[in-house]
Amino acid sequence: MNVAAARRAGRPGWVGIAATLSLSAVLLIAALGLQTVRQRRYTVSTAGTEVLYLRSGAAASRLALAYAALTADVYWIRAIQHYGDTRRSASPDKPYALLAPLLDLTTTLDSRFTVAYRFGAIFLAEPYPDGPGRPDLAIALLKKGLAAEPEKWVYAQDAGFVYYWWLHDYKNAAAWFDRASSIAGAPWWLRSMAATTLTQGGDRRSSRQLWRQLYETAEDTWVKNNARLKLAQLDALDDIDSLAGLVRRFTLATGRPPSAWSDLVALRWLPGIPTDPAGEPYQLDLSAPGGVTVSRRSPLFPLPSQFGSTTGPPS
Repeated sequence: MNVAAARRAGRPGWVGIAATLSLSAVLLIAALGLQTVRQRRYTVSTAGTEVLYLRSGAAASRLALAYAALTADVYWIRAIQHYGDTRRSASPDKPYALLAPLLDLTTTLDSRFTVAYRFGAIFLAEPYPDGPGRPDLAIALLKKGLAAEPEKWVYAQDAGFVYYWWLHDYKNAAAWFDRASSIAGAPWWLRSMAATTLTQGGDRRSSRQLWRQLYETAEDTWVKNNARLKLAQLDALDDIDSLAGLVRRFTLATGRPPSAWSDLVALRWLPGIPTDPAGEPYQLDLSAPGGVTVSRRSPLFPLPSQFGSTTGPPS
């Protein structure tokens, strides 16, 4: 029986449906291939000039039909490209205007897109110019993920990190850590971390403990690398405390600040030019707190500034 006869008989035209779906898949693959060729041939960054014609996640879901998950992947790739292009742009204006809408579209099309929730929250929370500096949007995104999958304790944990690291709101951070700890499958240390955050919030020691726990338990390579970076930044802050003490000591002894690290090396106060955990020499900068900072060339730049010294500089 042909397709027309099947339709007249009231039976589904499975051959026609299969042909239509196959044609749709071929056209979609061709469109993605054309976009790849275009991007390889025209590599000029469009950061700051991109346009998002479709902003409604509900509308995108209706248009995507059975290809919602595949469309979510496309929007996620575009979100990464937008974030990367904007971050690397030489323009003084980096609005990251499409990042939040792209992430919202991605997670509406695929409400279980764990990577988009977790990495997207980090992208949103990063301070300008490395990100839009919108921890409020990061928390909203994580809440959206938790509403879609209440059993995902990692979303509650990540919200706690956003409150702790970027908003310095230790009461809310502790509340989110405690909420995460109450979800089945959460690691044991989250409950003790809630108490630690309340009693020692803002202290480098407790911050280092948080990031070390995340590094040791993270399954995603990107999250693990980000935790490693934060730990290195905290180590750099400890180094700067010690070096600032030596700078102050030299200034009191000679009546002038050191002009170069060689001044301290000559006195055998340092064995050589001090370098940060990434291998870049620290910079003497009288405009910086303590007169010492990391180089702008260092992957650790800029350092977080909200955590005070744990031990104090040497006298």
